[in-house]
Amino acid sequence: MANLQSIKQRFGIVGQSPLLERALDTAVRVAGTDLSVLISGESGVGKEVFSKIIHALSPRKHNNFIAINCGAIPEGTINSELFGHEKGAFTGATSDRKGYFESYDGGTIFLDEIGEMPSDTQAYLLRVLESGEFIRVGSSKVQVTDVRIIAATNVELKELIKKGKFREDLYYRLNTVNIKVPPLRERKEDIYMLFRKFAVDIAEKYRIAPVQLDDRARLLLKSYNWPGNIRELKNLAEKVSILTEERMVTAEELIDIFPAITDRHLPAITDQGENERGMQEREILYKLLFDMKGDLNDLKSLIYELISNNDLHVPDTSSLKALHAPLLEQRLREQQDNVQANQYSDLDTYPEDKEELYPQESDLKPMIIRQQEKNQDEYGSVEIIDENLSLEYHEKQLIQKALKKHNGRRKDAAEDLGISERTLYRKIKQYNL
Repeated sequence: MANLQSIKQRFGIVGQSPLLERALDTAVRVAGTDLSVLISGESGVGKEVFSKIIHALSPRKHNNFIAINCGAIPEGTINSELFGHEKGAFTGATSDRKGYFESYDGGTIFLDEIGEMPSDTQAYLLRVLESGEFIRVGSSKVQVTDVRIIAATNVELKELIKKGKFREDLYYRLNTVNIKVPPLRERKEDIYMLFRKFAVDIAEKYRIAPVQLDDRARLLLKSYNWPGNIRELKNLAEKVSILTEERMVTAEELIDIFPAITDRHLPAITDQGENERGMQEREILYKLLFDMKGDLNDLKSLIYELISNNDLHVPDTSSLKALHAPLLEQRLREQQDNVQANQYSDLDTYPEDKEELYPQESDLKPMIIRQQEKNQDEYGSVEIIDENLSLEYHEKQLIQKALKKHNGRRKDAAEDLGISERTLYRKIKQYNL
């Protein structure tokens, strides 16, 4: 921990989050090697700082380091910037030019926003990673470089691979070691510490007293989602430091300066265009409803069977519908306790709190009353349930009704059933309809 603390002080890193310290520990461990590193994290979390830590703690620390934003270089010139070009290679190439891989030989190159790199440049970069070889634009001479590559991305590269925008082989070459830099919303314990650090920095710069936040303002600070991460927090600290006269800022003043701090970024359903997935979820819902119907019918059958087989009398059939499940469970448990209480009748040791454990018969209002003599006339009408509870049976019936309703038009029937036409066609073949 002492080593990590000294690294934090050296590079101006503020925070005690376990996620942050895990990322720092990984950077320290991999710094002494030449392994390729992929730093992933949202925009504004400080990925470039981690690349500088790796370079500063590596054997290459006495050689040059350069950070390159791949998304900021035009597609037509990025190959020339990275690998150099020969005179006359293209319009405007009036002389030979060394690229970064040649100029920073022996050092470290940090490629930020690697997901924005053009596909042809990705192929050239893959060759550098595999063999250290590259060719200047407009040249046929193979050159060799010894640079360490650290890449960073704020997007999910695996999604870009699925879309064909990023090479899978390059991804695995870059991702030898992955460092995940946590977003600010996952480091809530560090938010106010960072705010104070930025406030002190701006106060020293303009020779003013640093601002502080009251308890409610701190709570607002921690509750905000921080989509811009540390960069957004720093901007807020500077704005509050300059725009407020009082050095103790209240929640109301903070909201007045930064109204967006009261926004709540709750999860929402997106990507509604995936119709097939929506249809599958609807099918699951239908199956769940069928299962619930089956369970309800099973419960009804069980109750009527219990009444019939045990010569029981129900004074009012409608009272069954009025009973709630918790009350039914309580009555059954109390009746079971009464049965257990009868087992103590012939024993010498009997619980003194018998009346508390087992309520008197007069206190109970049982749902079912046992009668001494069987009287068939008092049963009333009993519905005999003989229903097919098979899910496939009901599904087949629904499909037949839908097809009949729409005169065999599968598209309309599928829409009415809430499933895709392809699923309906498969069901028709399955049930030989």
